[in-house]
Amino acid sequence: MVAVSTTSSVRAKNVPSRNVDRWLWLAGIVVVLDQLSKWLVLGWLRPGDSVYVAPFFNWVLVFNPGAAFSFLSDAGGWQRWFFTALAIGIAAWIVSILPRHSGEFRLSLAFTMILGGAVGNVIDRLRFGAVVDFIQWHAAGFYWPAFNLADAAICLGAALMIWDQFAAGSARRDCRQP
Repeated sequence: MVAVSTTSSVRAKNVPSRNVDRWLWLAGIVVVLDQLSKWLVLGWLRPGDSVYVAPFFNWVLVFNPGAAFSFLSDAGGWQRWFFTALAIGIAAWIVSILPRHSGEFRLSLAFTMILGGAVGNVIDRLRFGAVVDFIQWHAAGFYWPAFNLADAAICLGAALMIWDQFAAGSARRDCRQP
């Protein structure tokens, strides 16, 4: 039995592929669902409204000029363009590397979720100068900052990326000879 220790043989489908259409379509679906959900919330709630849904969950409408968890939300306005440029740069980077990883399901799904979420939030920043957030979780009097579907997609994508890196490291260790 021969052990293989190269990274390319660890992943089942690590062959570069130019077929990224399915991943770009999925990113587009994330953007459409994100924007549709925001459109519905904007038609239903006014800024500052809060609708009780469950003991741990409310619908709210807030405009977040900062990043995740309201980071830099009170920075004076420059953050709008900084986060817009950052998201566009990340989206361009993902689109450029996706063809090399399009056969790796978990990693491509991670990139796709991050791409769709980033584009969804860029649309908000360009339209409103801030991101539309409307999902609020709370427990025992603690309220997490509101978020949206784009934020959830980005967080899911980041979690999948981390999982993929641990899984790839584990697979490399399993291929080594004792």
